[in-house]
Amino acid sequence: MMAPIPPLPEKPPMKIRALAAALALAGAALAAQAMPGAAGLSVYKGEVLETRDVESYTYLRLKTAEGELWAAVPTATVKKGAKVTIGDAMVMTNFESRTLKRKFDRIVFGSLADASGKVPARAGAMGGMGGAAGMGSMGSAHGAAAVSPVPIAKIAKAAGPDGRLVAEVVKGKASLKDRTVLVRAQVVKVNSGIMGKNWVHLQDGSGSAADGTNDILVTTQDKVAVGDVVDARGTVRTDVNLGSGYAYAVLIDNAALKK
Repeated sequence: MMAPIPPLPEKPPMKIRALAAALALAGAALAAQAMPGAAGLSVYKGEVLETRDVESYTYLRLKTAEGELWAAVPTATVKKGAKVTIGDAMVMTNFESRTLKRKFDRIVFGSLADASGKVPARAGAMGGMGGAAGMGSMGSAHGAAAVSPVPIAKIAKAAGPDGRLVAEVVKGKASLKDRTVLVRAQVVKVNSGIMGKNWVHLQDGSGSAADGTNDILVTTQDKVAVGDVVDARGTVRTDVNLGSGYAYAVLIDNAALKK
């Protein structure tokens, strides 16, 4: 097992590039709030001793060969006594859950898997930070676009010099890198409270699902729901590699969302 990396700050904005580099070298993932260290491991197995459901996640207290362990997976129905396998897993240390109002010295974030450790397609570990095979995922499979159940009606570009369509941000990521943009779009997916942030997918009817230009991932402290139309103002980040397979060609970081 890899030793935890030192705590890293979440701000100021330019820190994310240094953070991504550190995580790539350490093979770890971005941590919450005080940015605790993380170490990557792929599969954990154990018997469920306790479950706690929160928005988008189910926390599991497991009895494993190495002792008791807490794990968090996308919302699932799991009974006490069940034998489970957690795949696409990574260990977080000193993780604080605001929802549960408790701090975990050590917790595994992952997805329910079969006995071999294989995670079903589109069952993401973290939503979505975007995530493996769908981070439900922080960001969908390794940065792929979220799937909207219905086509999104075209939404007019936000006014002002920073106004951009979703497709313009995705296609123009190189020229927009580290610049502030304002996107008006509809929320199609939300993963809340992951690593101290909410991870939101936005679409405005521009771009194409075939090449992923129709969807942008946004990190924010603001709370929104699927179906909300919001103005999102944040900083464009490119080639964000959070480690453990969580990589994004482009996202909008630390955005303020207004309905």
